[in-house]
Amino acid sequence: NDIEFIYSGYYNMDEFLRFSSSVGKYVGYTELGVKNAERLNKDASVLAGMKAAKETYCKHNIDIW
Repeated sequence: NDIEFIYSGYYNMDEFLRFSSSVGKYVGYTELGVKNAERLNKDASVLAGMKAAKETYCKHNIDIW
């Protein structure tokens, strides 16, 4: 439970969007990010895919570390 998957979107070296597995949804940090977060959070398949990424990337590799 102490593993967290984070996906961040950047434009011109500024973070505008982030998905955190602990929050379970996208959060926008700019006007562009907020609009994209709203759009992505409405799509259940996108959220399910990002939530599955924790299982795919984090839990698969934690035994290596």
